[in-house]
This record gives sequence, C-alpha cells and structure tokens, in this order.
Amino acid sequence: MEIVFATGNAHKISEVSELLPEGIRLIGLPEIGCPTDLPETSDTIPGNALQKARYVYEHFGVNCFAEDTGLEVYALHGEPGVYSARYAGDDKDPAANTRKLLDKLAAHSDRSARFRTVIALILEGREYLFEGIVEGRIAETPAGDGGFGYDPVFVPEGETRSFAQMSNKEKGRISHRGRAVVKLLDFFQS
Repeated sequence: MEIVFATGNAHKISEVSELLPEGIRLIGLPEIGCPTDLPETSDTIPGNALQKARYVYEHFGVNCFAEDTGLEVYALHGEPGVYSARYAGDDKDPAANTRKLLDKLAAHSDRSARFRTVIALILEGREYLFEGIVEGRIAETPAGDGGFGYDPVFVPEGETRSFAQMSNKEKGRISHRGRAVVKLLDFFQS
C-alpha cells in the first residue's frame, strides 16, 4: 500500500517510515508534484493537520495523511503551541525558535512541557484524527545533533537525553509522532 505523507520534511518522512511495517510505503509531496508549503492558517493543531490533508486530497485526489505538531510549555501557557514552527518569525528558523523559547523560559523554574502531534488521515474521502502526546521538560541548553526543531532541548519524561541525542528508532518508540503513528497503524490493521 502507498500513501502520501503531506510533508516536504525529509526528517519526518524518515522518522515515520522507520515505524511502518512492511507493505506500507510513504510517498512525500515532491513525488506527486505537490508544493511542500501547504496552508497552515488554523489556530489549532488538529485544524492545521486537517487543512494540509484536505489540500492534498482535494488537489491531487490521493489518500493521504498530514500531521501538525506543537510544543506546549506549561510555564508559558502553552506557547509556542500551534506557532511552534514560526515562533521566532515566518522564516521558520529552528535555531531562532529555540533561542526565543530558552530566553522566555529563563525566568521560570517550571520547565515542564509536552509535544503534541495530531495526524489527519483522509482515506477514500473519509477523515480520521489520531493524537500522540509525550510529556517532558525543556533543558537549559541544547544537546545532541540528531532530530530537528526543538529536539535538542526537549527531554522526554523518564529520560536524561534530549530527543536530538537519540536515534530515530529510539525517539520513534516514545515520541508524540510515534504514538500518533501507532494509532494510525492500529486503524489500518483493524
């Protein structure tokens, strides 16, 4: 089975591909000729995931799924949340986003946070949502050179390493995206 993952982010495609069983092949947006900058104008994470999946389904007529992820920091009342990729500006600079986050958290002792992913699947015109959450904390300084985005500063609950210090497989087993993908796979198998 082939399904389009509505993203142009090679890291996300690689991360999710490693979680899939044999027989399911992910296709990225470039493979169907779709622009990788999909609309994300909703003020919610589920809304953005649905918006991206609907765009691909309506314009290309293929079964697909999209995801949206936000880092929600409790001391910052859920920031950056839905604006995680654009936290420091529209150029979506991960290093600038991380600097802004660390600067805003400098005065707070509570560094607890969670990553939240919502996957929107459109299969034969029907829509489904799957959510994955992982609790953790924000480290004071970045560590590791794997992963992407906020991975160097996010330390999942029960771990001493950041996501960026883990392999894709290690991260995938416990990550927000991994948990949402497991729910997606359970749906496919049922």
